[in-house]
Amino acid sequence: MHTVTPSNASAPFQIQPASGYAGDIAPQLAFAWVQSGEAVLVDVRSDAEREWVGYVPGALTLAWKQWPGMAMNAGFDEGLKAAVPDGKKIVLLCRSGVRSIAAARRASELGLEAYNILEGFEGDPDDQGHRGLLGGWRFHGLPWRQK
Repeated sequence: MHTVTPSNASAPFQIQPASGYAGDIAPQLAFAWVQSGEAVLVDVRSDAEREWVGYVPGALTLAWKQWPGMAMNAGFDEGLKAAVPDGKKIVLLCRSGVRSIAAARRASELGLEAYNILEGFEGDPDDQGHRGLLGGWRFHGLPWRQK
C-alpha cells in the first residue's frame, strides 16, 4: 500500500460550490473527512478500472456505470443508501472527477450530503494523454493499492 503523507496535508482546502450537490472538494479534504469519520468514501469507477488501475483501501466500491458498455448500475441507489449511515457525508471518487459529479447529484436526490472529489483517482490527461501526472488521488500521495 502506498501511504505517503501529503506534503500539503495541513493546507486549508475549501468546498467549492456546485449545482445539484453539496460541493466539489480536493482529494486531501476528502481523505481528512474519511479519516475523521465524517464521511464515507465511495469509488464509483467500474470494477475493471479498479482492477487495472488501483483502488483506495477501505472505500466502498459501487460503480455508477459498468464496463463494458458503461451501462448504468441498476443497484446504485439501494447500494448507496445502505452504505451511508444517517448524518454522514459522502465523498465520491471516479477516474477524473466527472462521473462522480453525476453520482453526487444522484446521491443528493436521495437525500445524502454528497461531494465530488476533484481530479478523481487519476487526474486529467497530460499533453501525451497520460493520466496520473497532473492531479488525482494517487498524485497527491493518498493511500491506494494496486493488485
